[in-house]
Amino acid sequence: MDKIVLGNISSNIVLIQPIDDFDLKNLNSEYELIKENTNVDFILIAIKVKNRNSDLSPWGAPAGIVNERFDGYADNFLKEITRISSDKNKTYIIGGYSLAALFSLWASYKSDSFIGVAAASPSIWFPSFIDFMKENQTNAKCIYLSLGDKEDRSKNKTLSTVKEKIIEAHNILKSQNIEVSLEWNEGNHFKDPHIRTAKAFIKIINNLKRN
Repeated sequence: MDKIVLGNISSNIVLIQPIDDFDLKNLNSEYELIKENTNVDFILIAIKVKNRNSDLSPWGAPAGIVNERFDGYADNFLKEITRISSDKNKTYIIGGYSLAALFSLWASYKSDSFIGVAAASPSIWFPSFIDFMKENQTNAKCIYLSLGDKEDRSKNKTLSTVKEKIIEAHNILKSQNIEVSLEWNEGNHFKDPHIRTAKAFIKIINNLKRN
């Protein structure tokens, strides 16, 4: 498992983020943004995925949905992550962008390691994920969701449902008495992902500081 570690390794606040090569190039900027806007001691552990569609998808989905195949190997990737998030004396927050954000949200249902989820522009359109949320209860105490205000303007029928799906996800979590927020960002899915991810982690950290 390839890891990039930024921050104080002895910190009690641990941010865990699945990343790929695209995320890696702006990881330092993301870290600095979080640092500047939280004033807390934390460590960011970024874990590289080998194949995002395989490692981060909770179950299989055919290629015809968004012209990409999803193999559904998230269980295996989560096992690797839980090996580094098992210290009961530490506070773990999991988060990421796009499919990594969906994985982070899903992981909070499958593991009780994560007190918070920072889900920036999650792939909430993923087949059957809303049904999964309706039928299960997250273990997280605090969840942040965000979406670009132009992300639903897609010619792809599945992707165009992302706005209505994230509103539904927000309502589901609220009905389950989870502390959840939904923020709208300017632009489409590809605008400033590292800034949106930083905002997600900042929101969770600052919420936990108040509680």
